Amino acid sequence: MAEHGPDDGPEEAAEPSVVGSSAVMAAGTVVSRLSGFVRTSLLAAALGTGLHADIFNVANTLPNMLYILLAGGVFNAVLVPQLVRAIRNDADGGEAYTNRVITLAALFLTAVTVLLVVAAPLVMRLLVNPQYFTHDFAAERASMIAFARYCLPQVFFYGMFVLVGQVLNARRSFGPMMWAPIANNVISVFVIVLYLLTVGTASKAEQAGPYSSGAEALLGIGSTIGIAVQFLILIPYLKRSGFSYRPRFDFRHSGLGHTLRLSIWTVLFVVVNQVAYTVVVRLASGGTAAGTDGTGYTVYSNAFLLVMVPHSIITVSLATAVLPRLSGYAAAGDLRALASSVNATMRSTFALVLPVLALIPVVAPDLVNIIWAYGSARNSAGDFVPSVSLFAVGLFFFTSHYLVLRGFYALEQNRRVFAIQCVISAVNIVAAVALTRDIDPADTAPRLVLAYAISYAVGAAISFRQLAVRTGGLGGRDLVRFAVRIAVVVAISAGLAWLTRVGLDHSFDGTDKFSVLVRLALMGGVGMGSYLVLARLFRLTEVTEVTQIVTRRIRP
Repeated sequence: MAEHGPDDGPEEAAEPSVVGSSAVMAAGTVVSRLSGFVRTSLLAAALGTGLHADIFNVANTLPNMLYILLAGGVFNAVLVPQLVRAIRNDADGGEAYTNRVITLAALFLTAVTVLLVVAAPLVMRLLVNPQYFTHDFAAERASMIAFARYCLPQVFFYGMFVLVGQVLNARRSFGPMMWAPIANNVISVFVIVLYLLTVGTASKAEQAGPYSSGAEALLGIGSTIGIAVQFLILIPYLKRSGFSYRPRFDFRHSGLGHTLRLSIWTVLFVVVNQVAYTVVVRLASGGTAAGTDGTGYTVYSNAFLLVMVPHSIITVSLATAVLPRLSGYAAAGDLRALASSVNATMRSTFALVLPVLALIPVVAPDLVNIIWAYGSARNSAGDFVPSVSLFAVGLFFFTSHYLVLRGFYALEQNRRVFAIQCVISAVNIVAAVALTRDIDPADTAPRLVLAYAISYAVGAAISFRQLAVRTGGLGGRDLVRFAVRIAVVVAISAGLAWLTRVGLDHSFDGTDKFSVLVRLALMGGVGMGSYLVLARLFRLTEVTEVTQIVTRRIRP
């Protein structure tokens, strides 16, 4: 970077080392997501998209929700800056501090996992729509609780996976955490194939009912084994990074008190966020319980996972790679450098994310056909289209907010982050309740997606303004100039893709999978190809820098 001026911003999109590290993580994430979509496709084919699918998917999502609620915010946001400081400042390179953190986390996660398994019926009562606790849904409720007990041990493995992964990230070993989920997806695919061979696809009547005890055990235990293997794969990489774990129980006067004090606001942040998500899950589960044509949690969550692909591949990779650097600037008190780095990361991220988000609504019908229109979900896959399209809008605002928060975390401004999240969650809850009142059950998932987009539009505006004030500016004028240029380029390229779709609708109406793939390739090729050409014409250096890195890597 040539300059760190708050308004002028950097001339380069992002530091090359950040983009290079991001490329390693992005590659792993691409493979992980592709294998993940094989899993979701098979699961939809086996279970459908209605009540039957929601029973398993809600229960299998519960461990991740609870892990995030209990420890996820601390592990993700607080520990990386603290580990970086310990590695930099402690005489032993942070080894004792890291050993204490891992030991304390393992003890905590073990205790809460046992407690949650015992309290599974109470936990499910809090999470799902009250209809499930009526006499008419007794069998469905029993299946959901059984799944919860099989899946809740995942809380421990999720926590240890993220903790060990963050230790590796702090030591600049970014790849393993991004590649490990592939093992989980492979195991999940094997389990679902075994389910299809032994239980089969759900018939029309079964798509609105419970499971047999054997089916519950197969899906539930198989899901937990996958998460356990995902964690265990990381352990050899710790030693390779130069760290050897030894349990340490001398927690007093060890620096953990400062970490825990910082974590208070992050825990409250996560609690508020998960309260809002619990409301969404309760409302979503009511959508499928209200009628056979209703959309609910399965549609909402799978649409979210699809649209989050560009976020996971691009935004998370860039943000994870840049966080240690932001923490270094914050520790040195260089707010101008921190602001400049946030500015550069935002521009690089949007240069890569925005053309994809604009293309999603254009290709959504064909995309969901390829991913989900199989087996039990063959006739209901179209239910995903409105939610997928609306999530593309919401992801733009979420990405803005997500990137700005990395600056707050580096500055240890966790209290401020909590206050902003309170506003986001409140808006999400109010909008979700208001938008799903007295509606057709088929509209449940899209309305919840719209509430999500509204809440993060508010959050992005607040967080950007707050960090700009704290750092003396985030290069506002520079971002505006960039926004104008990229808006024109994205609009033209998306428009060309849409015109391609119109032409294909009139001349190429094949409905088989090969024809759908051809349509997707043509629309995607026109959209992304024109974007790259226009980016060069409009001198969007953020795009050309990344394409140059990619071409250098694949050039023999």
